[in-house]
Amino acid sequence: MKKIIATDKAPAAIGPYCQAVQFGDLLFVSGQIAIDPQTGEIIEGDIEAQTKQVLENLKAIIEEAGMTLQNVLKCSCFLNNMENFVKFNSVYDSYFAASLPARETVEVARLPKDVLVEVSAICGLSRD
Repeated sequence: MKKIIATDKAPAAIGPYCQAVQFGDLLFVSGQIAIDPQTGEIIEGDIEAQTKQVLENLKAIIEEAGMTLQNVLKCSCFLNNMENFVKFNSVYDSYFAASLPARETVEVARLPKDVLVEVSAICGLSRD
């Protein structure tokens, strides 16, 4: 059964989508950008500051579904400039080093609200 996941600890959707959808043991988290959930404003700063906010937003949604970052199976990462790849990876690694998910990272021409980075995730619960 499809279940919509929502939390006020992450920014509300800025379009016709939800923060996440849980379907059985899988969780599909919509792309998160560097919006402060308290103010609704884009975080000022460089790729590292924006990446940290993006991953905090992802984490809040994942935790709302009763999971942790260790449940992340795959991330899709979008950068507005591949020159930021090393700095992005540094922050990303600090969140996922204990349990690296599969991933792709691509450069795109433009992201919503002209942010520097967007990340979505697919998570799963183990049935051991």
